[in-house]
Amino acid sequence: MTERFISTGWPVEKGPVDRWELNRAADMANPKKTEPKPMSSIPKYIQRKQQIQVLTASADKSAKVWDITEDGNGKVKKTLTCPGSGGVEDMLVGCLWQNDYLVVVSLGGTISIFSASDLDKAPLCLSGHMKNVASLSVLKSNPKVILSSSYDGLIVKWIQGIGYNGKLQRKENSQIKCFAAVEEEIVTSGFDNKVWRVPFNGDQCGDADSVDIGSQPKDLSLALHSPELALVSTDSGVVMLRGTKIVSTINLGFPVTASVIAPDGSEAIIGGQDGKLHIYSITGDTLTEDAVLEKHRGAVTVIRYSPDVSMFASGDANREAVVWDRASREVKLKNMLYHTARINCLAWSPDNSMVATGSLDTCVIIYDIDKPASSRTTIKGAHLGGVYGLAFTDQQSVVSSGEDACVRVWRLTPQ
Repeated sequence: MTERFISTGWPVEKGPVDRWELNRAADMANPKKTEPKPMSSIPKYIQRKQQIQVLTASADKSAKVWDITEDGNGKVKKTLTCPGSGGVEDMLVGCLWQNDYLVVVSLGGTISIFSASDLDKAPLCLSGHMKNVASLSVLKSNPKVILSSSYDGLIVKWIQGIGYNGKLQRKENSQIKCFAAVEEEIVTSGFDNKVWRVPFNGDQCGDADSVDIGSQPKDLSLALHSPELALVSTDSGVVMLRGTKIVSTINLGFPVTASVIAPDGSEAIIGGQDGKLHIYSITGDTLTEDAVLEKHRGAVTVIRYSPDVSMFASGDANREAVVWDRASREVKLKNMLYHTARINCLAWSPDNSMVATGSLDTCVIIYDIDKPASSRTTIKGAHLGGVYGLAFTDQQSVVSSGEDACVRVWRLTPQ
């Protein structure tokens, strides 16, 4: 009995595929070359076990199932076409024949799964990010819709309990550094000094509008009750936007590292490189400083209001988080020092009872506001390379994203 081995290459022109017939006990010496019909260059192949059929995947964006005859010639049984935009990212780079599943992988990371027993059936497509997923947003819908963004400009839509639900195709595919979303609009900023507003409905994005704020944005926050109002922080101050119109540009006189605007647009909290939190009241297009809070020992990296706006939480580059009472401006939960590296993100539970923090140390820590910080729940190794995005989808579920280009949903169990 003989085994067949197929080698493939990258010829400039169409040419033969080399085939060797080897005795099971023999070495790979003295191969017997045949000349089957010309085939296009094929980077990957898989032979189906116990049947003379071969699956190939090619840079021409197609996969093929071949019937191999006894004389070594190949005949195409079916050409498999994967959904996509037709760009370079749709070039196929790998394939696998596993039982009844034909699996092909594209350069852009999309996995298409075909049925070997029904080659005419549309494939199941799985995809996601290829770069650091730096931001997450959960929309108020049922089931919950999660939007994730990576700095290469990709926005992916996920549905809780289902998973991947497609990529949002923006007409202006600029890079993304800061990201915020409400039910019918996405707001982003990148590295070109512009803030973009993109309307979307379902999986469709409309025409984007942009405004150049004259400096690279460092943080972006929307007034959720009036999302046309946005606060954008820059190196030395903030810019207030209403839609794509600049309301005011304010130099605060200190290096800004994080910011947030209250849902009703009446207040802003600005964090500095010196670890101080500056609280401003907003009247029209002006900011009036009301208080300065000092507790952090490193640059403030993130600030978030609780859903009922009775509290806010902040994190810093020196691995500490603090929960504050908004009315008294006193510390409500302290000693939140259980990370070993800078805190990149934080999120509140819907009922205001918990705060989750994500860090460069790869961990997510969940704190109960009414219990000592020592009673925390820690998710170790949540994301290789660090955690950069956090959000609660409901009271028992936390979604996180990170440097490993993954988005994960964690189920919390009561202690």
